[in-house]
Amino acid sequence: MPILDFLSPDAVVPALRARDKKHVLQELAAHAARHRPDLTEREVLETLIQRERLGSTGIGDGVAIPHGKLVQLDRLFGLVARLEKPVDFDALDGQPVDVAFLLLAPEDAGAVHLKALAQVARLLREPGMLERVRSARDGTALYALLAHGQATKAA
Repeated sequence: MPILDFLSPDAVVPALRARDKKHVLQELAAHAARHRPDLTEREVLETLIQRERLGSTGIGDGVAIPHGKLVQLDRLFGLVARLEKPVDFDALDGQPVDVAFLLLAPEDAGAVHLKALAQVARLLREPGMLERVRSARDGTALYALLAHGQATKAA
């Protein structure tokens, strides 16, 4: 499953303003609701907060992959955001987060959801990828970078 199947060029936020973890989740939920009219900001936010209660989705190296499952979805939805300023996210390595990749899945997604999470984590852990993500000049460049990284993996 290519990352491009669940990330579209308009679901890239190159400069997300947030003051803390909760605000990051609120902003991601707001963006998701704008892109997916079948979702409400509140539903997405509640799903993300419930997931964070199980443990932080901050995976280290300044990256978080907030995720959850929603009944209304019929397919995976991804949204990537680069934060203007790093925020404490209770990440596994204790480092603040400045790159967040939101992943929402249908409630019955099971293995597909897990595969997508692993795929995003692998892509962002490729050597040099985070430096390129952090230095991308805008959303178009950021999307192209992620698409190119994915294409390189598929080749």
